[in-house]
Amino acid sequence: MWFEIFLVGMVLMVPFHYISVRHIALRDRFGKETGEKIGNALGMLSGWGFFGFWFGIWLAPQPRFYLDIGLEPIIITVFGLQLILHHLILGIVFVIPGAYLGIAGVREMGIEVAETHHPTEVVSTGIYSRVRHPQYIGGILAHIGIVLIFQAESALYATIPIILVNILLCMIEEREMVREFGSAYQEYKDEVPMLLPRIRT
Repeated sequence: MWFEIFLVGMVLMVPFHYISVRHIALRDRFGKETGEKIGNALGMLSGWGFFGFWFGIWLAPQPRFYLDIGLEPIIITVFGLQLILHHLILGIVFVIPGAYLGIAGVREMGIEVAETHHPTEVVSTGIYSRVRHPQYIGGILAHIGIVLIFQAESALYATIPIILVNILLCMIEEREMVREFGSAYQEYKDEVPMLLPRIRT
């Protein structure tokens, strides 16, 4: 039951996110100051709500799955949790780059912009020179890793819908970025991939 609640909650954040990034429409309807306040408040709500529900999806009581690698499972205890060693190792392979991409994206963009989804310029430096949405791809990689670590079966089945929701958020943001920044963002969009970072410089 809790899993379903968190999954629905995550999806319900999408309309709030959509409204929050429509900066021009909000300014036109409510005026510059009020429109920005509404957008920022909805950005905070949808951003923290989205990731809060995502955490719930990982941690909700659910069936466990097991990747059989043909060896006797080694069970270890980490912070009081019993984990299977090869699940932990495989999970870390995804969690570390996921965390790096998410943190690098926030550092380059700034915490205020990351929280409110209200950029004042096109950021194309650092990690943004390699991928347009490092926080979303970071979240997807972390999701896969955490699902493996906790053997979260229901969250595993939700992976494809979660990826699709993240892609939808990217598309929503990009449409508004083109409206706000015109050719500057369109050129950036043409040059830098959406979710799969460039490895080479």
